[in-house]
Amino acid sequence: MSDSAPAGIALSDELASRINNSLADGLPMLVAYVNGDSQARLSFRGSAHVHSADQLQFWARKAEGGVVEGIAGNPKVTLMYRDPSTRTTIFFYGRAHTATDPAMIERIYDESPEPERNADPEKKGAGIIVDLDLVQGRTPDGPLNLTRA
Repeated sequence: MSDSAPAGIALSDELASRINNSLADGLPMLVAYVNGDSQARLSFRGSAHVHSADQLQFWARKAEGGVVEGIAGNPKVTLMYRDPSTRTTIFFYGRAHTATDPAMIERIYDESPEPERNADPEKKGAGIIVDLDLVQGRTPDGPLNLTRA
């Protein structure tokens, strides 16, 4: 990964693997959003994983309040991946929305790591999709800078 990547966002297989295995690796991703009271909030999301080459997704265990309510009023979110052992820090900036299609909701839940699914076995939560606009950071291979074309 380098900053000489072509314009546009296309998460590499290596980066997707890091994200998809972040909880198992003990590195759950951090999500920042603004709640309904206009207060910035931070929340670890062990369910964060890649939805497509330019999207992330995660499961919110509560379908009301918290992040779901926050993104309804302000969809801008930031996710952070950090692996101190490799000195890797990557920020994912984008716009989040709650999935409404039943098949998509099921997919987001099913693709979440088992410990996260076990925390909401009745599927009372909500599936969140983040359309990425900017991915920036540093990996062992150097800087990373991807921007939506």
